[in-house]
Amino acid sequence: MQGSARRRPFPAVAPGCPPPAGPPFPGRHGAAKGEDSFKTSPFHLDLWFYFTLQNWVLDFGRPIAMIILPLEWFPLNKPSAGDYFHMAYNVITPFLLLKLIERSPKTLPRSMVYVSIITFVMGASIHLVGDSVNHRLIFSGYQHHLSVRENPIIRNLKPETLIDSFELLYYYDEYLGHSMWYIPFFLILFIYFTGCFTPVAKESRMPVAALLLVGPSSLYYWYLVTEGQIFILYIFTFFAMMALVMHQKRKGLVLDSNGLFLFYSFIITLVLIAGWVAWLWNDKILRKKYPGVIYIPEPWAFYTLHMSNLHAAKE
Repeated sequence: MQGSARRRPFPAVAPGCPPPAGPPFPGRHGAAKGEDSFKTSPFHLDLWFYFTLQNWVLDFGRPIAMIILPLEWFPLNKPSAGDYFHMAYNVITPFLLLKLIERSPKTLPRSMVYVSIITFVMGASIHLVGDSVNHRLIFSGYQHHLSVRENPIIRNLKPETLIDSFELLYYYDEYLGHSMWYIPFFLILFIYFTGCFTPVAKESRMPVAALLLVGPSSLYYWYLVTEGQIFILYIFTFFAMMALVMHQKRKGLVLDSNGLFLFYSFIITLVLIAGWVAWLWNDKILRKKYPGVIYIPEPWAFYTLHMSNLHAAKE
């Protein structure tokens, strides 16, 4: 009797009484996860505000801080104020991206998110070094609207192999660094976007705070796409968002407030890029630097070509 009692897998239950509560069955657990994917998150005002603020201050503001602050404070052979801005950006942005993923009502692939964050930090760090040197060259007469070999301060270097070194630096800054930085960034935004759908039509509204933030957010994305020369990456991400919205609409799902904020930001960004290209369409000098079918000049190339000359003339 004692041996048989030890072999009982479950405690005895009196007739007519329900079994004791236990962990849900695998099938029910899967159903619960499926239901969680349709929960609606409130608008993340704090995260989107921090994103917008740090993007404008730490990313867009870093070259401005480098130019405005006195050169005596940050000698050319030391990191500039913009470099410290960039360092802060490399730490804060991955943290905000992780917090954004954590608030998604849908369970997202963690491995892909972690690999993307690691690659993002590597790319942004590579860009930090290359961008630091390239922007410091402005004080020596470097002109961003010209290629590396066409710049007066570069083409006279001896030996000529030094020019190859500067081209390698430009490659790390503008190509490798940007690719490893922006591809994971847009991938994480898209992964988050996949969880921003709800069957409740009433939840598909943008609060007033979102309407106030969508303008600055869109303007920053315009700067990101034009200065980073990542229009193809941006437009493919936008097309993927549109395709997902149409696919989910057939299932009776609509975007929640966070999804609408992100989607409308990308739409306004496209309008701003179109206006920027139309404005500089007939600029022959910028056309020479940006040949090919896709013509999207960089804002800093426009600055060194037109605005810096204007400031010099006033002085």
